[in-house]
Amino acid sequence: MMNDKDKEFYGKFADRIEALKEDIESKISQMSLSVTGTEEERSVEHILGRIKNSESIKEKLKRKNLPTEVEAALVNLSDVIGFRCVTHFVGNVYALSTLIENEKTWEVVEVKDYIASPKENGYRSLHIIIAVPFDDEFIKYVRVEIQLRTIAMDCWAALEHEMRYKKDIDNTKLISSELKRCADEMASTDLSMQTIKDMIRGEF
Repeated sequence: MMNDKDKEFYGKFADRIEALKEDIESKISQMSLSVTGTEEERSVEHILGRIKNSESIKEKLKRKNLPTEVEAALVNLSDVIGFRCVTHFVGNVYALSTLIENEKTWEVVEVKDYIASPKENGYRSLHIIIAVPFDDEFIKYVRVEIQLRTIAMDCWAALEHEMRYKKDIDNTKLISSELKRCADEMASTDLSMQTIKDMIRGEF
């Protein structure tokens, strides 16, 4: 739920933004079940959804030299609403991605596969930007970012984020190098775990 400060920023759009987030989260949750077909074996460890807070939005709009108003955010930003879906296996990432991309109630705007092509620092994740219809006279759709990654990728990203935003850290060059090494090793382990899973189930 939004706090009072964020509700004030989102104004007349607040309720619709919250309803849209809940609707998308429900759809993704149902998709995650259809990947495996059972409640007992969920393909997604967890789904985290959030509505970007007003301070973060204003800072981002300022960096883009845009008005710091909610209308400018809804028209120009792609992550006012965002989701992170953490899966057990790499195969789950791509299976869920296919379902998201084939969903008819929204349009896929962009897909960035940082698993197949990792960032230079080792970051891995699959990003999907979707455009979802929005019930407003002037704003016809809102773009939403969905990130898909394995548990290992999520653990790595949390450490990298902490290092990037925490001040007064010694040996940042060494830490970055170690993070890159770990990212490569974890990616190799992710692929090995997927292969073992497929072998156990006779899918290899």
